[in-house]
Amino acid sequence: MKGKVCRSCKVFVKGDKCHLCNKNAFSTSYNGLIAILDARRSKIAEKMGFTANDDYVIKVK
Repeated sequence: MKGKVCRSCKVFVKGDKCHLCNKNAFSTSYNGLIAILDARRSKIAEKMGFTANDDYVIKVK
């Protein structure tokens, strides 16, 4: 998956602002991809601090 990622919340962004944190600091360099389908029940989402169902990256460079 290619695209820009929010440096703050590590979510993929399509527009000019992040839909989760409303910031506009992005990166196109990242490692790893995690798809969170049910953030309320996911232990991985809880451990990594992800609160919404979305596609996230593990590390933003």
